[in-house]
Formats: sequence, C-alpha cells, structure tokens
Amino acid sequence: MFEPLAMTLLPALFLAVLFGGGEAFRRQQIDQDGEPPIDPGVFYTSKYAIVVVWSAVVASSWGAPVSFVDVSHVSKWVGLFLWAAGFLVLFAGRFGLGKSFRLGSPKEPTNLSVNGLFRLSRNPMYLGVYTTLAASVFYTLNPIVVAVAAFVVVVHHRIVLAEERYLTNAFGSSYTDYCRRVRRYL
Repeated sequence: MFEPLAMTLLPALFLAVLFGGGEAFRRQQIDQDGEPPIDPGVFYTSKYAIVVVWSAVVASSWGAPVSFVDVSHVSKWVGLFLWAAGFLVLFAGRFGLGKSFRLGSPKEPTNLSVNGLFRLSRNPMYLGVYTTLAASVFYTLNPIVVAVAAFVVVVHHRIVLAEERYLTNAFGSSYTDYCRRVRRYL
C-alpha cells in the first residue's frame, strides 16, 4: 500500500504546488505563464506528455496492466528510487526559483537563481523531470512510455537551449560567468 501511495502523492503534490503557486503568483500580479521559448504547440505538448507518463506510473503502481512484460522487483525498486529522487529535485528546484519560476521565458524581469541546487545544476527542475521519466521507464518497461519520455527529453533539451539564449540576453556576463562555473545538468 505504501508504494502506490508514494507513486501517487509525489506527482499530485508537485502539481498542487505548481498550480497553487500559480494562483498565489496571480494574486501578487506575477504572470507565472511565460512565453514558450520554442514552438508553443510542441512546448505545451511536451509539458502535458510528462503528466501522461507520470499517470502511467501511478496507474501501474495501483495494479493497472501498463507493462507488456513482467517487471522485475529490481527494476521497480530502481524506478521507485528514481521517482522519489526526481521529485525531491523538482520540489527543491521549484522552491529554489521562488518568484522567478515561470512556465517558459518570463515576460517581465526576474532574478537569476544561483543558490541551492542551482549551485550544482543550472537546470535542476529539468534534471528532476528527466529523473522521473527514467523512473517511469524502469517502473513500467512500457515501450510507449519509453517513446513519450524520449520525446519529452528531446523537446525539453531544446527548451533549455532556448532558455539559455534568453538568460544570456537578460543577464549578460552574470549568466555567462555562472555557466562557466555550473554545468547545464550535472
């Protein structure tokens, strides 16, 4: 019973923080919805695809027949560990961004976040997403989950590259110096 609860609560809590934070931002006149840094259709499709992959894991944890093969206990435990680690990184990254968090590029000036996890990774939230996607693959061993996860990773890497251009323009040498000190992902 612990496993399905953990697999369900982590994404549910993260989405609650994400959307609840958006409401709190709106009350402060901050637009959490930025400009998609790549084609909006691809951008939003990849964001929703994350939730689809997460839903497959949640359904599988409750016994739904998501896997086409028997998933070993080792593979499930690796998936469970990566799931927890990925959401831990996602939460830390989200809270580390504070009021600078946006879905896309900000429409107004924000701060450059370089503390907390941002001292180790320029993109801890993307790293957290990638980790949860890897967890999904290990947990389900479903080829559709693998394909959707690969799509998300490719698109999100393009988003990261576009955001880097934005951040270079917005923060200049502060950002380029930061890039020399801290790697893109790890």
